[in-house]
Amino acid sequence: MNNFNLIPTEKVIERLRYENPWWINMRIPEAYSSMSKRLYFNLFYPFVVDKEVNRAVVLMGPRRVGKTVMLFHSIQQLIEEEVNPQKIFFVGIDNPIYLHLSLEDILSLFGKTQNLTELKGCYVFFDEIQYLKDWERHLKILVDIYPDTKFIVSGSATAALKWHSMESGAGRFTDFLLPPLTFQEYIHLKNLNHLIFSVSKDFSKEVFPSFLTHDVKVLNMEFINYINFGGFPEVVMSEKIHGNMGRYVKNDIIDKVLLKDLPSLYGIKDVQELNRFFSYIAFNTGNEFSYENMSKDSGIQKETLKKYLEYLEAAFLIKVLYKVDNNAKRLKRITSFKVYLTNPSIRTALFSPITATDSEMGNMVETALVSQWMNHQNLDLTYARWKNGKNEGEVDLVLVDNKKFEPVWSLEIKWSNRFLEKPQELKSLISFCKTNGLQNAWITTIDQSGVKVVDTLQFSFLPASVYSYNIALR
Repeated sequence: MNNFNLIPTEKVIERLRYENPWWINMRIPEAYSSMSKRLYFNLFYPFVVDKEVNRAVVLMGPRRVGKTVMLFHSIQQLIEEEVNPQKIFFVGIDNPIYLHLSLEDILSLFGKTQNLTELKGCYVFFDEIQYLKDWERHLKILVDIYPDTKFIVSGSATAALKWHSMESGAGRFTDFLLPPLTFQEYIHLKNLNHLIFSVSKDFSKEVFPSFLTHDVKVLNMEFINYINFGGFPEVVMSEKIHGNMGRYVKNDIIDKVLLKDLPSLYGIKDVQELNRFFSYIAFNTGNEFSYENMSKDSGIQKETLKKYLEYLEAAFLIKVLYKVDNNAKRLKRITSFKVYLTNPSIRTALFSPITATDSEMGNMVETALVSQWMNHQNLDLTYARWKNGKNEGEVDLVLVDNKKFEPVWSLEIKWSNRFLEKPQELKSLISFCKTNGLQNAWITTIDQSGVKVVDTLQFSFLPASVYSYNIALR
């Protein structure tokens, strides 16, 4: 045991027993069992029970998106599947009582507490792993020493976790990113599934859209609520927090990342500058930027701006999209790009809620839809913008096949019904589709659906709320 630990061993063991009540009553705390599972649970849990590959599972994500809850739900599922509760261990590394202990120290205490001579068949959960210095090195050693034990860890400092797991955990860690709530999960948590019906009964075939709504007016109301308050499970379930988003989200989530996580990880000295820069981006989410204009607006040097963007993206607060031209080719020199919040409700927390008729609604709908697509890993999402003499145009979202280097689909994100009646006005989209051999494209509306043919191109129109619901977890 580490000689620097001033806390008596029996006190540490007492804490471990408190954190693992299922050793006695075979149940997780009611505070967690009463919460609805996120839909991502069904994607995450198979990694927990997979023992064919000797890897630890690293559950990453922004603050307050439900990582700890997902760990407890995993423990509950293990117990329901008749895994011996005495072989399920949980510890919150952020508790000061573990400050001077290594993971192996804690693991040995578990064995001592449970009178286990070996840890074969055990499941070990380390929550908030980033509070342990050199955690990735310690975890890698444990994975090697105990091949018959499953290790699952979580942490909120996404930037640190992602970097360390990639650098030091090659072949030993499986990363799982838990994003902010999707709109589909929001509807699920609010028990509003009655608003949705399935288009296809044959779930073996992928159909888009897979779901439509019985009441687009009500679904739109919920979509606006989602944009304003929907990214965090606790916010969704608490009307009280809705009235004080600034205190909950800004103080408890954003400021801890901007003023604590990122400065400690990257040695940022001017944290107020970073804070102001993030507010500037959040207010203008969905806009196109250039380093030149950013520097001029903020008074920050270009090289510093590039680092800030990199840090904020690593912390999963923003997503940067780069553009392609009308031939879907990337530009050799990056002069401009779009920046989106990964969670539209952050803007509400920093400023104020929006309504359906506000001028910002177009950008917020775009941010919400892009955030749904961000949850799909390894997608090469871009936007198209070009100017060749008099020929200029823009398409909001384009998915590029990064092997064939050609567009797979294109999407125009509108908060308007006018283009369903006047599809010929979508000149940029028409030009892009023809240039790249795309036979069809999607366009979002406020509340109208339909299909229109323009110059042999098939344009499918769908309400933005319905489209958003269909993206998640596909």
